[in-house]
Amino acid sequence: MAVQSSPLHVYLLAGVKTTTCAFNACKEKLETQLRSEGVDPVIRVLFPYGDCSRSVIRQVLEVRSDLSNRMRAGRIGGRNVWEQLKDSVKDEEGRFLLIGHSGGGAAAYQAAKMLEENGMIRDFRVVQVGSPRTPIHPRLQDKVSYFHSIDRDGKQNDPITRIGTWGGWIRKGRSVPRWSRFKYAPGYVEGIPVIGGHADYFRNSEPFVDTEAVCNLDKTIGRVGAWLKGWL
Repeated sequence: MAVQSSPLHVYLLAGVKTTTCAFNACKEKLETQLRSEGVDPVIRVLFPYGDCSRSVIRQVLEVRSDLSNRMRAGRIGGRNVWEQLKDSVKDEEGRFLLIGHSGGGAAAYQAAKMLEENGMIRDFRVVQVGSPRTPIHPRLQDKVSYFHSIDRDGKQNDPITRIGTWGGWIRKGRSVPRWSRFKYAPGYVEGIPVIGGHADYFRNSEPFVDTEAVCNLDKTIGRVGAWLKGWL
C-alpha cells in the first residue's frame, strides 16, 4: 500500500509519575501499525504534568484542575500542551491524533479543544486510555474515544477511571429533569481485558501476556486502531 504524502501528527501524552521511556514500545508499535496501513506518522511524546522526577502530589493536583472546570479550557496540563503545540501546528496541515494515558488523556482533550476553538486544527481525534472521566463538549464527543481496563467478568477495574464524571442533567420537553451518567461522555467507550493494573496498558512482555500470547500493548493499540479505522 502506498504511503500517504501528508503525515499524521501523533502526540502521546503521559500521565502522573511517568518515566521518560514509558512510551517507547507504544511509539514503535503504533508507527509500525500506521505505516502498514499506508499512513506516514510523525510521533512525539509529551509530558503535560512533567515526568517521574516531579512531585507526585503536585502532578495529581494539576490533573484535578483539568477535570474540575467542566466545559471551559483546561488549566494546567491542557494549557501546557497548548503552549507546546500552538506555534508548531500553525504551519502543519493534515490530521492530528492525541493519545493520552491517565491524566494525559484529560490534557489531550483539553489541548485539542483549545486548538480547535482557535481554528488551529480541524481534522483530529483524541484517545483517552485509563483516564479520569473528563466532561466532553457535545460538539466534540464523536472525536473522542475512551478505553479502560476490565476484569474477566467485564467489570471496570482501573480505579483511576472512576475519578471524575461525565454526568449532567437532561430534560426532554416538559418532563422532569433527570441525571444522566453519560451526558458528557466520549462518543466511544470500550473496556480492554488488561493484565495488571492502571500503569500496564502499554506493557508488551511477561507477565503482561495472556494465554493466547497477546500482550497488553497489542490489545490497547488494536482497539485504538479499530476505532480509528474509518478516519485514517
